[in-house]
Amino acid sequence: MTDLLAYQYVLIALIFIWSGFVRSGLGFGGAALSLPFLLLVTNQPLVFLPIVAIQLLFFSSLTLYTSRRGSASGLAQQIDWPYLKKAMIILIIPKLIGVFGLLTLSNEIMSIIIFLIVGFYAVTYLLNKTIKSNPKLDVLFLALGGYMSGTSLIGAPLIIAVVTNHVAKEQLRNTLFALWFVLVWIKMAAFIWVGVDLQLIHQLWLLPAAGIGHWIGLKAHDYLLRTDSSKFYRVMGAVLLFISTLGVIRTFW
Repeated sequence: MTDLLAYQYVLIALIFIWSGFVRSGLGFGGAALSLPFLLLVTNQPLVFLPIVAIQLLFFSSLTLYTSRRGSASGLAQQIDWPYLKKAMIILIIPKLIGVFGLLTLSNEIMSIIIFLIVGFYAVTYLLNKTIKSNPKLDVLFLALGGYMSGTSLIGAPLIIAVVTNHVAKEQLRNTLFALWFVLVWIKMAAFIWVGVDLQLIHQLWLLPAAGIGHWIGLKAHDYLLRTDSSKFYRVMGAVLLFISTLGVIRTFW
């Protein structure tokens, strides 16, 4: 990522601010709602995914640490460990298959997969439809979410749809962050094992950018919870659907 034009670096920084805002403001979707924009700037999934993965590790760790310090019950009581282990048993194989696909498929195929998955999410936002699971779909949703997490770190909506049905509300956020922490570490281990460039030098300016967005998102989080967010999601869905469609067209032509 050293041969880009000045305006591309500015766009990438702005997208990472957006990513940080979404992650802390909405509680999920930092990768899913930023990768399509990044791939339109430059079509290099294996450049951006290590950067996003490291930031997920950093902010997940930060969230878990602050939760531990701010709670008298301790972090262990805030995570549903039995369900976390049960979910990981289902997630691990699809996750590894997804990581293998990421490392072997071309940039064009990976980008199309990302654009199509995000396009699906965009339609659900546009129609104001929540992805919901049930006992018959739990294993399928976790497997698909694990695979998507392995390929592109955008399996969160499917995984959340399952976990919310099995974990108490007061344990949900930290259980999810613990789950993201484990899943991202699996991906990072694979990156290190095969020698993928982790783009650490670019964290010097992109981590602070995401940090700015994270801070703004924390300030906006309570407001977003209090207000009717359906309009926000519809607008976001329309934008993501446009970007995903444009990305698929540009990849082919």
